[in-house]
Amino acid sequence: MGDSTSAEIVDEGSAPDGGHRVLQVEPAGTETAAGRLGWRAARTRNAILDASKKLFLERGYAGTRINNITDACGISRAGFYTYFRDKREIFDTLGQATFQEILQVVAEWESIPRPCTQADVVAWVWRYFAFMDQHGAFILSAQSGPADESVGAASNKMQMRVAWLLGVHLRGRQRTPTDAPEALGLAVQSMMDRTWYHCHAQHLPVEDADVVNTIGGFITAVLDA
Repeated sequence: MGDSTSAEIVDEGSAPDGGHRVLQVEPAGTETAAGRLGWRAARTRNAILDASKKLFLERGYAGTRINNITDACGISRAGFYTYFRDKREIFDTLGQATFQEILQVVAEWESIPRPCTQADVVAWVWRYFAFMDQHGAFILSAQSGPADESVGAASNKMQMRVAWLLGVHLRGRQRTPTDAPEALGLAVQSMMDRTWYHCHAQHLPVEDADVVNTIGGFITAVLDA
């Protein structure tokens, strides 16, 4: 997080000619975006993105209207269209930024000591929860995204890419390596995502520290088994 450089994501088969479309990703709030738009404009754009994340989670993508977003931001519809063509563009923008940042979080396993302690794992789980504080609303609302097969296929591909990469990192530290790293990564990620939702969206009376330490213990047990 906080990396102001843009990244490229290849969306296979999405170009008109059936080739690859390269999407330039610039996370909201970066110096690059702010410099291009001006600080006031960048602040308004980020406010639109933040409000949309929350509304997508609360109402679902289909249930969120432009006027819901403008009301939440305190801007006019004309102000909205200054920055985005429609809510589909917002969804795509959020998805690209989220994908870039979760890859960075997963890649942090490369710098964790070998062998790692439970404290090392717990520190990484805290890092994942910090990522979810920024992007969890979008991740958990993405299942109600645009009713477009290409969007669903791209989303599934990104999810499996993250699950596989996380699983590979974990498998490389297991005493008995799994034959299905994608399943391991998906199970661990799902546990963290859903737990974050219960604690931070539903506000169940459970302390973050207790949850994070428990998850860290589970992951450590999987590595040591």
